[in-house]
Amino acid sequence: MCNRFSLHVLILAFAVSLLFSVGGHRSAYAASLINGLGGPEGYGQLAMGRNDDGSSSRLNLPFTANFFGTSYNTFFVNNNGNLTFRGSLSDFTPSPFPIADRPMIAPYWADVDTSCSACGEVYVATPNSSTVVVTWDGVGYFDSNATPTNTFQAVLRDRSDTGTGNFDIEFRYADLNWTTGDFDGGSGGLGGTPAQAGFDAGDSTNFFTLPGSRTASVLDLENTSNVAPAEPGMWSFAIRNGDLPGSSAENPLLPTVTGDGFDFDFNTPPNLDDWFFIDPVVAIGYDYTVNSGPNFQSVLLPTGIGDNQYDLHLFDSGLNAFVDSGIDITGGTPFDFGAGGINRFRILGIETAAGLNPNDPRAFVTGLRFTSSGLVSMSQDPIRLNTDPVPEPSTMILLVTGLLGLCVSQWRRGILTKENS
Repeated sequence: MCNRFSLHVLILAFAVSLLFSVGGHRSAYAASLINGLGGPEGYGQLAMGRNDDGSSSRLNLPFTANFFGTSYNTFFVNNNGNLTFRGSLSDFTPSPFPIADRPMIAPYWADVDTSCSACGEVYVATPNSSTVVVTWDGVGYFDSNATPTNTFQAVLRDRSDTGTGNFDIEFRYADLNWTTGDFDGGSGGLGGTPAQAGFDAGDSTNFFTLPGSRTASVLDLENTSNVAPAEPGMWSFAIRNGDLPGSSAENPLLPTVTGDGFDFDFNTPPNLDDWFFIDPVVAIGYDYTVNSGPNFQSVLLPTGIGDNQYDLHLFDSGLNAFVDSGIDITGGTPFDFGAGGINRFRILGIETAAGLNPNDPRAFVTGLRFTSSGLVSMSQDPIRLNTDPVPEPSTMILLVTGLLGLCVSQWRRGILTKENS
């Protein structure tokens, strides 16, 4: 996943889904589509006739959408899996974001072909004055391939209750089976140049790309999510004040979850004084690791959690373990790691008495700065305490020593564990 922001970039993130793979990418947990909208298939009216690389006429938005500082009241539905604002788009090969002068929202930009009688079609509905639903229902791919098919939706929701022009974007993936049309080097719907999902300001700077885009892994969008509670195949984004998610603490960018924790891939801003804010599931601590890219330069932990004091543990490569640094970090006070930064650290000291809800998307906001600008790939793996049943006193002693960095692999009850759901 790659994204860029021209000014201050903040990432407030929490992870709320796992990869539910059954027999490859297919999953019984794919997102449900919004239906009951009228029309022949329940998805509203046809957006356009059967075609290859065609588009709808200019359609009216029932509300004003502020997308990167420009307000739009109309849009186009393009057969090839995207919506555009300034004009229609016939391009069938997904170019990597950012793209100049093409503001677009793309649930699944690929070489869709609906020209054959069994290729599926594209529908649009406006069920009320605050919602637009566009559905690609069982669509095939070029050249007139009716199998396999993809079914997905883009939903735009008016959120002017939070500010003029604000709106939400939803992508719902019910069934993804192909990535590539024949013209793009695909064979049987796979290979070549696969589909891209995300959205782009059209200013060559601001954009967001969903994980797996332009790779075979784009099919996994059906099995992953960034919403709480987790609904695989469902992706939601808030566009506030014309900006991408991640532009403020109130406008979060939500990452993807792995079996161990949370993975983030993003471009740090040129201004190294800018904070990134990330926030996955709450626990009693977190391990922060840079997998590639610039090191952590400093950290800013939240205020108002328990006693507002946290324990910093640093990684000892000789021991291959985290050890207590003897340093306490106060919430709300930046802590600098010194020249060159570090690529790994652990935070402990979040009291269970604080009662933080593991599903609260804004319960533990962490700020990070980096040693340089550039693409960073990092993970944040939570450590949680299982408080049910309540551990016996002897077990509590083991817990305390374990938090000081001692071996916990032989804990019979497995009290200290990596979050994995």
